[in-house]
Amino acid sequence: MTLQPRLLKGGLVQIDPDTSKVLRVIALQFNPDSLSRSVQLQSTGETGDRTEALRLKGAGVETIKLEAEIDATDYTDDPDSNRTAIELGIHPQLAALEELVQPRADDLQANDALAASGVLEVLPLEAPLTLFVWSKQRVVPVRVTDLSITEEAFDVALNPIRAKVSLGLRVLSVDDLGFGHRGGTLFMAYLRNKEALAGRAASVPLSQLGVESL
Repeated sequence: MTLQPRLLKGGLVQIDPDTSKVLRVIALQFNPDSLSRSVQLQSTGETGDRTEALRLKGAGVETIKLEAEIDATDYTDDPDSNRTAIELGIHPQLAALEELVQPRADDLQANDALAASGVLEVLPLEAPLTLFVWSKQRVVPVRVTDLSITEEAFDVALNPIRAKVSLGLRVLSVDDLGFGHRGGTLFMAYLRNKEALAGRAASVPLSQLGVESL
């Protein structure tokens, strides 16, 4: 008997930024085949001041894009154990993702009540801290900047049973959260891990670039 390695899933985790209590874990049903990342430099070199040409203002602004699939077919093979999928299709999974970009209804109503009672300044609602987890090498605080859902198939009650989801994420750094915030400490751990990984990449001789000396 050949033992297959356990396949880890990527996903999103919401935590309380004050207590670090895990509020929700959303695992991607199928890991995407690809993941797109871009990092925008934050430098002071654009000012034209020669003394600033090599100075960095802060961490690079990293964005992540991925596409995931959600399919209820796996659940309908065993209807007795998956009554929710039979009754609602993938509505619950889609709703969990949409909660990442929506305030809670009770919070909206509470803010409206404060405004109606004459409170001069009603603070914007604060969402839980969202983490993007793609193996233990990549646990990073993010803001969901874009969520696009294409529902592709439906059951007889018009519940969606298959969908493609596009997610856009912006990594939150200490510039956004501060060093004392739980998200800030997670970002610093992410950054230090990158430095450790870079240290394990071998440096090649200059001759491989066709240069003997600099």
